[in-house]
Amino acid sequence: MKKLSISFNYSLSFLLLIYLVSCHSGNKETIAESTENTNEHFIQLDSAQLKNIDLKTTSAQFKELSSRFKVNGSIDVPPQNMVSVSMPLGGYLKSTQLLPGMHIKKGEVIAEMEDQQYIQLQQDFLIAQSKLNLLELDFQRQQALNQSKATSDKVFQIAKNDFESQKIICQSLSEKLKLLGINPFKLTAETLSKSIFLKSPIDGFVSKVNVNIGKYISPTEVLFELVNPTDIHLSLNVFESDLSNVFIGQKVYAYTNNNPNKRYLCEVILIGKDLSSERYSTVHCHFEEYDKILSPGTYMNAEMLTAPVQSMVLPVSAFVQYGNKNYVFVQRTDNNFEMLEVALGITDADFTAFKLMNTETPNSLKFVVNGAYNLMMIAKNKEE
Repeated sequence: MKKLSISFNYSLSFLLLIYLVSCHSGNKETIAESTENTNEHFIQLDSAQLKNIDLKTTSAQFKELSSRFKVNGSIDVPPQNMVSVSMPLGGYLKSTQLLPGMHIKKGEVIAEMEDQQYIQLQQDFLIAQSKLNLLELDFQRQQALNQSKATSDKVFQIAKNDFESQKIICQSLSEKLKLLGINPFKLTAETLSKSIFLKSPIDGFVSKVNVNIGKYISPTEVLFELVNPTDIHLSLNVFESDLSNVFIGQKVYAYTNNNPNKRYLCEVILIGKDLSSERYSTVHCHFEEYDKILSPGTYMNAEMLTAPVQSMVLPVSAFVQYGNKNYVFVQRTDNNFEMLEVALGITDADFTAFKLMNTETPNSLKFVVNGAYNLMMIAKNKEE
């Protein structure tokens, strides 16, 4: 009976020993697994890897960034900057050198017109002017005679009326001559001409040429359309959902479909207050430097920059993506790096705003800005 008890005690002790060993092994496996999970975002490089990757680090910085949203529109010209040139009395186009896109100066001759009525108008004015001079002399004579009672009041009134009527006729003909660009004060029998010259009323460029040489132009027809580029602007259609991000003075980068790499810097000068049936409002922008190849009506795309926001930023090259998450690498020691998850914010051409998902302070860390992709590849291989 005593032997049986001793044997049972040995068996129990052996089972207990096996259990303890088993638990100890399990704890070691759990600890190893936990350590592996803890270190999976840590990377240690040897000297050869450091040399080949050529890593560069920098500190995060605060910077004002603006986000962008895309809109479209066209080149527009306010009415006061677009001039339609016509011939008030009609006539035949004798000559012109104008072509669309050609630059012109104010006062420059843009066309020569011919018509028989121009000769007749000048003739009528010169005859009316000569008659006016005669009637003025008669009026002065009758006035002197009437003052001395050498002639009746009726004769004086007739002379005065004839003189005043002729003045009106001369003034009317003078204004018609001015419409043709003829100075009535310089018109004489020697300077009378069958041709008149149309001159540009503005500095600008030719938008349209609607006539050809030899064609008769009626007073209602437009010969040329001229544009003053000093106030040509960009008219953009901004939808209701984006209007809250638009403000006076906002910077805009515009470009055409034909040359998207050529960017034109503009500035918002006016925001429409009403919405169209398509739920957009018109926003007007000035070009900082206008290119004359952008003729009125040209379709334009544009990117509008929102109000700048002060953010913690890094160069775009510092960020890598793995799965559906974004990461950065920070340098812990000379050859040890850790991959940290981040939430990305506004991005401009060179920088991206970010926020660390852990509680560390970004400005106390050194971030990898050159070689981050290489570190990501090493991290992926390590996991595999």
